[in-house]
Amino acid sequence: MTRLGLPRWTGTLALKAAVFITVMCCALAALLGVLVHVSVTNQTVGQARDLALSRLTDATKAYEAGDSLLPGAGVDPPGLPRALRELAADGDRGTMVSEHHGHPTMWAAGPADRSRALAVEVDYSQQSRTIVALDQSILWSSGLAITVTLLVGAFAVTRVTRRLHATAQVARRISGGDLDARVGDPRTKDPTHPQDEVAAVAAALDSMAASLQGKLLSEQRFTADVAHELRTPLTGLHAAAELLPPSRPTELVRDRVAALRTLTEDLLEISRLDTGREQLELDAEELGALAARVVRASGTDTEVVVVRDARVETDRRRLERVLGNLVANAHKHGRGPVSLTVDGAVVTVRDHGDGYPGYLLEHGPQRFRTEGGAKGHGLGLTIAVGQAEVLGARLEFANAVDGGAVAILTLGQAD
Repeated sequence: MTRLGLPRWTGTLALKAAVFITVMCCALAALLGVLVHVSVTNQTVGQARDLALSRLTDATKAYEAGDSLLPGAGVDPPGLPRALRELAADGDRGTMVSEHHGHPTMWAAGPADRSRALAVEVDYSQQSRTIVALDQSILWSSGLAITVTLLVGAFAVTRVTRRLHATAQVARRISGGDLDARVGDPRTKDPTHPQDEVAAVAAALDSMAASLQGKLLSEQRFTADVAHELRTPLTGLHAAAELLPPSRPTELVRDRVAALRTLTEDLLEISRLDTGREQLELDAEELGALAARVVRASGTDTEVVVVRDARVETDRRRLERVLGNLVANAHKHGRGPVSLTVDGAVVTVRDHGDGYPGYLLEHGPQRFRTEGGAKGHGLGLTIAVGQAEVLGARLEFANAVDGGAVAILTLGQAD
């Protein structure tokens, strides 16, 4: 499912780890900051409150004894918060912090006579500055801790993601046919070195690639050996069949021997393609003329349509092999009319049969595969795909909307 509204980089592991680390660090810093702030503030306010209440007790004794009050104490002094004045007038004692003459002040008030309040004020500026400085220190230290943690975490996660990206790249190369590709993680080479999960994945991928390569090479050798071993007896059979007197059985024998010889040559060609060592013999070719030669050589009723001719740099023999196989497949497995169209560097072969089966459209040609009792496509399309890859061309298969199979070969254009 495609995600909407988010860029692709939002799904990377490094970003998710960075966001997770940042959120966790911020949450931890906020929690610790709040705890420290609350603890220090309660302690600071508690000390200022105890001092103010102590001075209020002394002022109350002096007021009741008729002595003069100390500086900072008075009855209904200006600046006393209204809520604290009302509390004292009701006969209770209390404290409150407020601004007085532009400075934070801790007030303590209690009841005096005739519903008046006796209050003292204590300078709270130093305690307020201490709390503000503490909050700033918490913010700076939290920011520094988050930054350092994020950098260290990003460095650690980046090392892991870099190894994961390298492993994924090797996996894509293997899926693309490069079975020599290996991750080669150094942690997998030293048995004494502890392996992490990424190293385990890399080792498993390398082991899988080696096993797959070994099996594929074994199959390729088997195919080549079988094809080589069949050539000699088939040559003898062909010579013997030519000596038989003309008859219907003789025709059947010769036909089957010819089919076996064709199959053997196809197997040998596939084994050569599988080795990946085919060499190109490039030359400039006119696609229109080449397409006409292929159709004439096929001996089939195929219409050649040249919409726009092109001159391409290619291997003539291999290109004729690809187009010849496509035309032969269209006549053998499809229905007429069959057409071969040249439009620039794009060559299209189309028939009007039942079209390609679903598995071929999804996975490409597969050797000798049949489905639902239908006749398989043999090795022709497999060879066409292999030769197209050698040419550096792109061969695509599709079904026309109005019925029929369509093979599209796209070449690199020279002129």
